Amino acid sequence: MLKNTDKKEGMKEKFLHEVTEYLINVCYLALVFAAFTQYQRFLLAAHDIDYTNYGVAVIKALVLGKVIMIGSMFRLGQGLEDKPLVYPTLYKTVIFILFVGAFKFIEHLIEVLWHGEAFTIELFILSKQGLDELLANSLVVFVAFLPFFALKELGRVFGTDKIWNVFFRNRDNQ
Repeated sequence: MLKNTDKKEGMKEKFLHEVTEYLINVCYLALVFAAFTQYQRFLLAAHDIDYTNYGVAVIKALVLGKVIMIGSMFRLGQGLEDKPLVYPTLYKTVIFILFVGAFKFIEHLIEVLWHGEAFTIELFILSKQGLDELLANSLVVFVAFLPFFALKELGRVFGTDKIWNVFFRNRDNQ
């Protein structure tokens, strides 16, 4: 009986940890994507075009937060942990950009197959967005992921509790 209780508490603790990590990921990504949405709004306003699609930023953050959790579950980007932090940070950033791109590709493939359309990579790139927009979106994700994975790597090396305390606790009392 005691083992079953310990197992339930362990599962509950793991669940709470996963949900907390997901919410932190989503909040960070939502802030970054909302900032880029605001920037896009300012650019388009110069041409008298209204753009207030902040919901897309939140949905994108929710999806990318889950994609990051899935990638972490599969231990993507591991292997350079013994190197200086710049290497695993850049490596994970690039690996997760490719992983997100693969998810986006699969999502589009399913959408095309669902509608019974023919699928080619060229049509995917050109129909959904031009090459310039694809590269710009990749740059935005890179800029979002770089500090994200840098902070995660700092947490891995120094401990997440220590990083949390440095950012959110009064350091005079430590």
